[in-house]
Amino acid sequence: MSSPTPADALLGPADVRELAAALGVRPTKQRGQNFVIDANTVRRIVRTAEVRPEDTVVEVGPGLGSLTLALLEVADRVTAVEIDDVLASALPATIAARMPERAERFALVHSDAMQVRELPGPAPTALVANLPYNVAVPVLLHMLETFPSIERTLVMVQAEVADRLAAGPGNKVYGVPSVKANWYAEVKRAGSIGRSVFWPAPNVDSGLVSLVRRTEPIATSATRQEVFAVVDAAFAQRRKTLRAALAGWAGSAAAAEAALVAAGVSPQARGEALTVHEFARIAENRGTAAGDTAERKGAQA
Repeated sequence: MSSPTPADALLGPADVRELAAALGVRPTKQRGQNFVIDANTVRRIVRTAEVRPEDTVVEVGPGLGSLTLALLEVADRVTAVEIDDVLASALPATIAARMPERAERFALVHSDAMQVRELPGPAPTALVANLPYNVAVPVLLHMLETFPSIERTLVMVQAEVADRLAAGPGNKVYGVPSVKANWYAEVKRAGSIGRSVFWPAPNVDSGLVSLVRRTEPIATSATRQEVFAVVDAAFAQRRKTLRAALAGWAGSAAAAEAALVAAGVSPQARGEALTVHEFARIAENRGTAAGDTAERKGAQA
């Protein structure tokens, strides 16, 4: 069998089904598997991600290799992280058969992406992935935290998740994923993907989310963990005012109010109205809150 030409190196619907049948693979809902069967779609994703010839791209959940092959057409190197035993064992052979001239620029990490702490070869400069809806947010945040060299990210996720990630303060779907993603990057919606380009076709629409890492980190003396603790507390009881919602975090409602006032945030505000910068200021002032509370107690004694 001759090697495919560049024009037909990517996987089409028949190729995907043939590969899946040969491997005995049936897409599972447990892992949120929906394989892309349209070459135009994966090339569009690569274009939208602005993948460059010098990029080292990390891909999470490559599946049968549809997007992987499109990334290899453009990027210098591609490292794919795959948890599924069968898919992981088959992918290198697919790359070698369909794009032999690029095979040496491909690396596979057979692991749960949430457990990955290092990758082979040069540090990744871009993350491009079709993320399963059930783990999309934690995987995305883990990769951004673990690999600060990632400058640009484009993920395809369930449309609802895309909306949440890209939402701004005041939006009804603005929440924990929105704030935490914004800690790392400027986030925006980058398009929609129809159901017909997947096999099996999902019951929901998909969306593209672009994340460009901040050139300057959020200006704060608080750690990421400290800021994220405030975010988690604020949205755990999102209908409550921040004075009430942050009482447990601060030690009391009075201490929470002191931290909020010191941060320049109204104690009557709710988490959905705050930017990541405001959450950072609140985290910075937790000590202020504790000090103020102790001072008042001392005065009362």
